[in-house]
Amino acid sequence: MIEIDGSIGGGQVLRTAIGLSALTNEPVKITNIRTNREKAKPGLRPQHIMGIKVAAEFCDAVVSGLKEGSTTIQFTPQGFEVTSKKIDIGTAGSVTLLIQTLLPILIFTERSVTLEIKGGTEVSWSPTVQYYKNVTFPILKKLGANLEIEIIKHGYYPKGGGLVKVSSKPTKKLRAWVCPSRGEIINLYIDSFCGSFLKGVAREQANSALKVFQFNYPEKKVSITYGDSQTPSPGSSCTCYALCENSILGASSIGERGFMGEKIGESAAEELVSSLKTGACLDKYMADQILPFLALAHGESAITIEGTTEHFLSNVSVIEKILPVKFNIKGREVRVKGVGWEE
Repeated sequence: MIEIDGSIGGGQVLRTAIGLSALTNEPVKITNIRTNREKAKPGLRPQHIMGIKVAAEFCDAVVSGLKEGSTTIQFTPQGFEVTSKKIDIGTAGSVTLLIQTLLPILIFTERSVTLEIKGGTEVSWSPTVQYYKNVTFPILKKLGANLEIEIIKHGYYPKGGGLVKVSSKPTKKLRAWVCPSRGEIINLYIDSFCGSFLKGVAREQANSALKVFQFNYPEKKVSITYGDSQTPSPGSSCTCYALCENSILGASSIGERGFMGEKIGESAAEELVSSLKTGACLDKYMADQILPFLALAHGESAITIEGTTEHFLSNVSVIEKILPVKFNIKGREVRVKGVGWEE
């Protein structure tokens, strides 16, 4: 039984540990789950619970401590069979964080599967579905993953109600990735959306993001997508991303009371510009998301990242406990020789 301290790194530790445990059939015990969160309740939240439940179904796991607020769980896999299913988080719990738990399992499924997931599509403290669609999934495809995501309906806090469809075709193995820099910027993108009672906010967000891009990269093409829709709860988001010669970088911002409209678009665009100016091939969010897959890949990967975060370092620690790998981190460069996992 692999024991993991969940007090550092928040839900990221939990998601990585459960995903890799289900894939490798290595039992894990995670303690002190999210106990260091100053502005959030400690322990499991609805999206964590649903992610663990679905992962458990896919590997016939025996799970103890699976209830809201629990700070300790034990997860013991006993098989591996992934099937298509519909998942309802039941709240505005983050759809993308649930997907993050399941990604190692989905990538190495033995058959094509489709998951329909209902919940929050743009939620504070998590990647937006636009980020997953335009940054996370395309980068994982560079490693050989065969994933698609379709955004059917947006859903915001507190009622959620968003709906996405994730499809995966079997991937026999992942390949290593060597990416020393992002390369030239090819195109900049703005995806801006809002829900009920906020008509016009999506355009306002997009226009403010555009101004930031025009100031910093006046010669670059900017493609804009924006729209509003009827949703159970009002809300908005702006996701900006850059297609570069060697990679894709992104950033997003979520509308909240007192922080909406042009501030949202400006924040997302400025964060992306900051990432791009480092020259690294990955922004700080994708830096920690990609780690399990580099560790599972065949061969030695070498990438550059915007910078290390608590999530990044805790993720490295968890992966090294579950898989026989060692990450070599020097400044912005990250190297690891993958275990060569095969479906």
